[in-house]
Amino acid sequence: MAHRFEIRKNKAGEFVAYFCHNSETMFWTEGYSSKAGAKNAIESIKKNGPPADVVDTTTD
Repeated sequence: MAHRFEIRKNKAGEFVAYFCHNSETMFWTEGYSSKAGAKNAIESIKKNGPPADVVDTTTD
């Protein structure tokens, strides 16, 4: 698939959900203190948008 969600950590240590298309970041969410917060944001976006894979780049 050419588009996907990625969960990354920002410099503040927060979890952020990024939407990427062809390796280019199209948009991202605010930072969340838990990975569950970022996953909830993805689920909310998926309800109103096309399906996309989720790639978790965090190591915890």
